[in-house]
Amino acid sequence: MLKIESVLQILKKDQNFREVIAEGQYYYNWSGVTFDSISYDSRQVQAGTLFFVKGAAFKTEFLASAVAQGLGFYVAEKDYEVDIPAIIVNDIKQAMSLLAMAFYDNPQEKLKLLAFTGTKGKTTAAYFAYNILKQTHKPALLSTMNTTLDGETFFKSQLSTPESLDLFAMMAKAVANGRTHLIMEASSQAYLVKRVYGLTFDVGVFLNISPDHIGPVEHPTLEDYFYHKRLLMDNSSAVIVNSEMEHFEIVKAQVAHKPHDFYGAMSDNQIHNSKAFSFETTGKLVGTYNIQLIGHFNQENALAAGLATLRLGASSTDIQKGIAETTVPGRMEVLTQANGAKVFVDYAHNKDSLEKLVTVVQTHQKGKIILIIGAPGNKGQSRRKDFGDLLNTLPEVEVILSADDPNYEDPADICQEIASHLTRPYETIVDRKEAIHQAMKRTATADDAVIIAGKGADAYQIVNGQKDETYLGDLEVARNYL
Repeated sequence: MLKIESVLQILKKDQNFREVIAEGQYYYNWSGVTFDSISYDSRQVQAGTLFFVKGAAFKTEFLASAVAQGLGFYVAEKDYEVDIPAIIVNDIKQAMSLLAMAFYDNPQEKLKLLAFTGTKGKTTAAYFAYNILKQTHKPALLSTMNTTLDGETFFKSQLSTPESLDLFAMMAKAVANGRTHLIMEASSQAYLVKRVYGLTFDVGVFLNISPDHIGPVEHPTLEDYFYHKRLLMDNSSAVIVNSEMEHFEIVKAQVAHKPHDFYGAMSDNQIHNSKAFSFETTGKLVGTYNIQLIGHFNQENALAAGLATLRLGASSTDIQKGIAETTVPGRMEVLTQANGAKVFVDYAHNKDSLEKLVTVVQTHQKGKIILIIGAPGNKGQSRRKDFGDLLNTLPEVEVILSADDPNYEDPADICQEIASHLTRPYETIVDRKEAIHQAMKRTATADDAVIIAGKGADAYQIVNGQKDETYLGDLEVARNYL
């Protein structure tokens, strides 16, 4: 429940209140109004709903439909003149976040909050943290791959960081389920569109930064992308930072005034004696750790999660057990063909993560390596050139360009755009299922490998704004050809 007096008080404190208007006039007769639900979906309103008008594509008819369903008040950045009072604000996203906190009785104050940001590794690090904390605590998890609010039921997430109304509803449910901690991914988009506005994390972790999510519908420049990533550092009580990341000195200066731990080569918390399935550390977490996810970058993610959870009450035993137990759907999942050749399925979807994935595979597989790669439609356009530039440095890897969530674009055009940056041989097989089939047929020995990159555990293709679930997912498609 939320009284309108509280709504206006919160908005005024945030300097985000303009006025209340009805039928083009200032409106004063609002005393005593109480809201028993909040929503930004005009199809989910009733008489007691406080409705938020958001999005550039919002149409007045959506609001008119909600009014017909009994809606009495709405919050917006302008008056839509639909004969019910409008609470006018300067920034609808700020209003949504702060009012959602209040509506759900500030669930963020009843949980220990841990957030990961970085161009790559957020999901893997979040899984490490979840498995560590579940040893002796009761964590909830919000990740790109899966979400659980009770530790038992898992469901597929729609966004790396949920919209603020959904986020605080999930937090409230986690509290009701007796959860003690919440682990989540804090994307740059979450800060760009203020999904976590006003939220302070107990620990924030910055894993790395490299060019990604740069384009007309995301971040206009790398500087803008980096700036929004760094906002997690400003909004965390304590922070963990990778000392080997690009532009580390900027982040180091930013966090100097607050509790922090650095990890990596420029710190006391380092990995050494790194093997495929184990590693040793120095510093706060000195010891030997078993790990199921191969690759030095996964060991770095484990170390970051260990340092973060140490600050949240995890013991050294919890950390060792949690790291050893962690697997991640769609992250370095491996199948073995009848001829012994390996098939690697991984979510690597930008230049940096793809380069590290190929490097790890080349460490273990010395024969023919065939890479299937594409790029999504209508976002991250900079990846297409990035992939081309990277693939030009890997002439020993056979390349098949294929569809990867083309959305409203023609997948053949996306493949051609990647190809326009290639100065090396390649093949295009737009049908991803056929591309996987052909790649697997071309292996011959146990030294050979197929890498299927980009989609990970996603069991669908996004086409024309919809999930086409007739595509069973990279792992399942590959398994059907074993």
